[in-house]
Amino acid sequence: MPDQLDLGQLMAQAQAMQEQLLAAQAEAAEQVVEGQAGGGVVRIEVTGAMEFRSVTIDPAAVDPDDVEMLQDLVLAALHEAMARVAELQQGITSGLGPQSGLGGLLG
Repeated sequence: MPDQLDLGQLMAQAQAMQEQLLAAQAEAAEQVVEGQAGGGVVRIEVTGAMEFRSVTIDPAAVDPDDVEMLQDLVLAALHEAMARVAELQQGITSGLGPQSGLGGLLG
């Protein structure tokens, strides 16, 4: 039958796709992204593996009478950093579309 799938070929394609995914994940894990808030007065660096590297707070953002604002800025910078990590991860999975070698065989 010409429409019958070659199981060996399908397994080889799946293995190649898995290797590509692992390589892309390793590359993304090494990348460092930054989230910032308040025009950059609060900056947070995190890797694609969600390892937080640094938190930088401009002294001008420190107001002892308004600690709540600083807390909000840190939280906003964390949210932005995590959104950038999500973008990295989305870039990995979007690279596994029809051009990834399986040609739409899985759905």
